[in-house]
Amino acid sequence: MRQEADHIDKVMRAVESRSDAARSPVAASWRRSMEHHGLDPARGKVPHVVEARELARRRDELGEFLAMAMPKLDQLFALVGASGCGVLLTDATGIVLDLRCADADAEIFRGWGLRPGADWSEAHEGTNGIGTCLAERRRVTIHRDDHFLARNTVLSCMDAPIFGADGHILAALDVSSARVNETEGFNRLLSAAVSQYAQTIENLHFRATFPDARIILADPDEADATALLAVDDNDLVIGATRSARRIFGLESVGPLKLRPSVDLFGRGDGPTGFEKAERAAVVRALVRADGNVSQAARVLGIGRATLYRQMHKFGIER
Repeated sequence: MRQEADHIDKVMRAVESRSDAARSPVAASWRRSMEHHGLDPARGKVPHVVEARELARRRDELGEFLAMAMPKLDQLFALVGASGCGVLLTDATGIVLDLRCADADAEIFRGWGLRPGADWSEAHEGTNGIGTCLAERRRVTIHRDDHFLARNTVLSCMDAPIFGADGHILAALDVSSARVNETEGFNRLLSAAVSQYAQTIENLHFRATFPDARIILADPDEADATALLAVDDNDLVIGATRSARRIFGLESVGPLKLRPSVDLFGRGDGPTGFEKAERAAVVRALVRADGNVSQAARVLGIGRATLYRQMHKFGIER
């Protein structure tokens, strides 16, 4: 068709050009698709689909994560499904693990290769919502002609990455539509919803990874709600989301070097820090005992005379 031929010509010219327009994020992805992955924008075949056994293995590897994410996929689909959109969740390599779509749209999605087991990595499908989101590790919208393959230019795809507690990408959340009336303005609303649900799933997974830790917002002034820290009973930071790692300059991926949380938040340490913690423990015990010194001393595991000395030391009134 003329439209597909025009798209192929536009992609080829953008890849060969060195103009400012050709250096846009989409054009950079087109160049990767052609020069690095060796793809042809005229290729017409549907995405490769892994065997059922391989798909089952990949789902098993993320079993607990999937079980936690499924209710959020249902909620997102309830929000966007009536507009003809499908909700997909992939693993870190771009293999679709789960799909939500209306029964009336199921054959349409299957025809475009939007189905469990399909490989939507950038290496196999060129520029697309799922693959480019994973390749660039960021939220993306790939609307129609932004796609590399001419056959995919009917699609609009909004995606956001989901990072694991170790800082590595764990999955991608995607909302896709092939409706001809899909507008870029509506896509911006969909993209915001995808990002919000991806953050929610990421937070849930982080909290589940550290079930016995105290979870605190790393920086309340940050707009990113995924900036979380996990702190143990000794006030040591034992976990941080990708956003929190970036904010505090921690290890970008992998295990964290143990650090007192006070070091990250810029509060005093050494004797002053210990004294503050000790005073706080005494105050808490007295409050819980309604001011009964004997009862508070028993809770703290010290003698009554010792508690009186501590109260005098810290200037605590009974």
